[in-house]
Amino acid sequence: MTALLASVRSADEAFDAAHAGAELIDLKEPSAGALGGVAVGDIAHIVRELRARFAVRPISATIGDLPNEALDEITTRVLDVAAAGVDYVKVGVSPGAGAVACLRHLASLPAAVVPVLLSDDGVDRELCALAARLGFVGIVFDTASKNGRTLFDCVDVAELGACIADVRARGAMTAIAGSLGWDDLDRIHLLSPDIAGFRGALCDERDGRGGRLDPARVQQWVRALHARSLVGLL
Repeated sequence: MTALLASVRSADEAFDAAHAGAELIDLKEPSAGALGGVAVGDIAHIVRELRARFAVRPISATIGDLPNEALDEITTRVLDVAAAGVDYVKVGVSPGAGAVACLRHLASLPAAVVPVLLSDDGVDRELCALAARLGFVGIVFDTASKNGRTLFDCVDVAELGACIADVRARGAMTAIAGSLGWDDLDRIHLLSPDIAGFRGALCDERDGRGGRLDPARVQQWVRALHARSLVGLL
């Protein structure tokens, strides 16, 4: 079954998403970039409030958009976000210069880091294979540009499927994100990642990812993602 990850920017959105059935809550500030970070103090507050009501709901948070080479700043942010109490810390990794060193560095940190492989120009199969070998708890395939193109506009589905299979064979979770919408549902079902992440699709379509999360849309997506599994059980 593919679980729904809802990216939220506030405690109110986190509560709404959790009540609506989102299996994972992801803390992100969409106005600050693809992986815009929520202030660490706010992360800690949201984690405390959310866990008081949903004790076992996994929570992730992004560290913000940083270049691969900014290893010192990445380290500081990873450790600060982890100390705020989240289960997973998401870090974007762009293909090209510094990507291999960045992944190796992330794997050495004392935190549950989940690398987000930014795939605007296609999936980097070698980078994915390295990430899988390094033993991360999970790997996300996403896009850096939020310009109307979805992950599936940027990657070859068969190649993405092969990468997901490689990661799964290593025992790690697999996740996809990147402006996904209803037109992508069949491909999500085809790939069957462990997690599908959404922001814009959960907000009022007039405002996009910068708008207020709509719990009704969360419920619709949860039902749609689960429908494939329910059919298989009948």
